[in-house]
Amino acid sequence: MPRRGQAKVKKIKPDPIYGSVVLAKLINSIMKSGKKSVAQKQVYKALEIVKEKESTEPLHVFKQALDNIRPSMEVKTRRVGGAAYQVPTPVRGRRKESLAIRWLIEASRKKSNSEFHTFGEKLASEIIDASTGEGGAMKKKEDVERQAVSNRAFSHFRW
Repeated sequence: MPRRGQAKVKKIKPDPIYGSVVLAKLINSIMKSGKKSVAQKQVYKALEIVKEKESTEPLHVFKQALDNIRPSMEVKTRRVGGAAYQVPTPVRGRRKESLAIRWLIEASRKKSNSEFHTFGEKLASEIIDASTGEGGAMKKKEDVERQAVSNRAFSHFRW
């Protein structure tokens, strides 16, 4: 809990080409050192690659990938009587989206450089994999949800 009240939700402008707020969030998350134009080029290149490989609307494939990656349960640490318990809790809406985007970017960055040359190619590959229910981001989601299921015995500590 913040000490100074609720955190304000920032309004994010949609991206200029597709008009999607979720895609703008992806671009902002990929961006390093304030270089937004570089991040935009990589994301749009990835969407072009997705369009070539899948021969469908790339934004639809991207949204399908995010829907597949979004977690429903996660574990949070609670201290009760000096012991720390991993308590499974449902994930809120905005956090689901931010976790999905974060896992997608992490999985893309971890892909090997021998197979892919640019980040756009890595991101396109991960988007296609996630839309079919495979890839590193899906593995991360399954690990988090599996951990929540295995710690179900501590769910009575939720408050």
